[in-house]
Amino acid sequence: MRRARRSLSRDFEAEILAERQLRNDRARTKSFPFLLAKKLTRMSASPLALLRGSAPLFYELLAENEDLADGPGGDGWLGGDMHLENFGAYRPDPRSDLGGKEKKRDAVFDLNDFDDAVIGPWRLDVLRLCTSLLLAGRELGADGRLALDLTDRLLTAWARASDGEARLPPRPRPVRALVAQVSARSRDALVDARTEVVSGRRRFVRGPRYADLPKAVASSVASALAAYVSCLPRGDQPVGELRIVDAALRVAGTGSLGSLRIGVLVENVKPGSYAIFDMKEEGAPSPAPLVRAPRKLSPAERVVTAFRSCVARPPRMLGTTRLLGKSMIVRKLTPQEDKLAYKELAGADLPGLAAYLGALLGAAHARGATKPPRSAWSPADLAHLRANAIRLAGVHEALYLALCDRIRGLVTDG
Repeated sequence: MRRARRSLSRDFEAEILAERQLRNDRARTKSFPFLLAKKLTRMSASPLALLRGSAPLFYELLAENEDLADGPGGDGWLGGDMHLENFGAYRPDPRSDLGGKEKKRDAVFDLNDFDDAVIGPWRLDVLRLCTSLLLAGRELGADGRLALDLTDRLLTAWARASDGEARLPPRPRPVRALVAQVSARSRDALVDARTEVVSGRRRFVRGPRYADLPKAVASSVASALAAYVSCLPRGDQPVGELRIVDAALRVAGTGSLGSLRIGVLVENVKPGSYAIFDMKEEGAPSPAPLVRAPRKLSPAERVVTAFRSCVARPPRMLGTTRLLGKSMIVRKLTPQEDKLAYKELAGADLPGLAAYLGALLGAAHARGATKPPRSAWSPADLAHLRANAIRLAGVHEALYLALCDRIRGLVTDG
C-alpha cells in the first residue's frame, strides 16, 4: 500500500504532468506546428480549458491509477470526452426519432461531440463530466460548497435518467433561451460571418478561424466531398450539383487542434446559394489507454455510430469520407450551432442546469447501452465517483498552474 501511494504521488506531480502534456501537444500539432501556440493559449485560459485540451492525459492517469478508474457497472457507448462544453444547440435531422415524418426544424440542445466515443464503462463519462463541473466552479461564480452541491445534483439526475425510464426534467431557462436565440438565425448570416468577397469571388476569411491548406490537401477535397455525398441516405443528399468555391484549414476546438480540419464552402445549383461543410480528421479516441475502439468501424464511422446511438435527434447530413488516407467525419454547418455562455449564467440557474446536463448524459447512456448494470447505482457508488472527481479536479488545478508556468518559460525563451 505504501509503495502504491509513493507511485501515485509521483504520477500526479504537476511538473511531470505538464511536461507530458506538452509532449502530447507537440505530437498532436506536428502537421501544423503554428497551432501549438494557439492550443497552449487556449488551455491557459482556465483549469476547465486545460481539461478540455488534455483528454488523452486524463485517461492515461486513469489507466495508471486503477483506483480512480474503478466503480459501478454499466457499459455502452460513451462520449469519451465529456465536459460542460460538449453540450450545445444544433439543428437536428427532422426525420430522426419521428417515424420518418418531417417536422419544423427547430434547434435542440444535447450532447454534441463524439470524437472520442468508445464502448466502455459509463462511469468514465460520469467521472469526467463531474471533474469538469468542479473545475468550472469559479467560472460559474460558485464557491466550493455550491460546486459540490451542483455535482451531487448532476449525479442524482444522471442516475434517474440512465435507467431509461425517467423523463428528462424541464429545460432550464438558459437552455430555453439559447434554443430560442439560435432557432431564429439564418444560413445567409452564417455564411456572411465566415466569408468575404475578394475580386468577385466568395471565400473564407483568412485569420483566426481559417488558414490556407497545403496544396496536396486542397487538391483532394473535391473527391472527398463527392464520396461523402454519395454515401448519404437518399433523403439527405443535396438537390443539384455542389460546386466547391473555397476550402481552408479550419481552426476550431481545443483538444482537437492539430488534427486536419477543413472548411468547405460550396455553391448549390442556385447561384448565390452557399453552404459550409466541415471535414474533421478522426483518429484514436482519448480513452484508448483504458478502452479499445471497435475494430470493425473506421474512426469516423465510430463517431457517427456513437452519435446516432446516443442522441435521439442527431444532426442532419452527418457522414464520413476519406482524404489522403485519413478517416474524416463530415457534416453541414448550420447557424443553430452554439454553446451556453457559462460565465454569464445567473447563480439561480446553476442547480437546474447541472441536473439537466446530468439527465442528458444519463439518457444518452441508456440509449447507447450494451450492458446495463444489474442494479441501479447506489448512493455509495455516486459518492465514490464524486470523491474520485474531487481528486482529479485537484490534480488538474495543479497541472494547470504548472503548465502555465511552462508556457511562460516557452514565451520567455522564444
